[in-house]
Amino acid sequence: MTNIPNLQTVITDKKINLFSSNNLAEVKAVFSQNNNQIDSVIMGAGIYIELRLEVVNYIFEIIKGTTLHMKDWNSGPTGMLPFVNEILNNFID
Repeated sequence: MTNIPNLQTVITDKKINLFSSNNLAEVKAVFSQNNNQIDSVIMGAGIYIELRLEVVNYIFEIIKGTTLHMKDWNSGPTGMLPFVNEILNNFID
């Protein structure tokens, strides 16, 4: 398992708020605390497929305007930060 730094410490642009979660209950809490106003979700590949599908199902049921970015498996844990950076850079530009 690779430890990925807290992404909030990596991002300095104050227009972006980042939240992390490890399970469906945490995802639901983040959505609830933000009145379901989550623009994008970035999901790693390191969690069980069943959990990923539960999260995807929940996101698409609760709000129709959230985009979902799912990282590939083959780039491995070291590919997560470049993946996140690429997505976030598209929001900043």
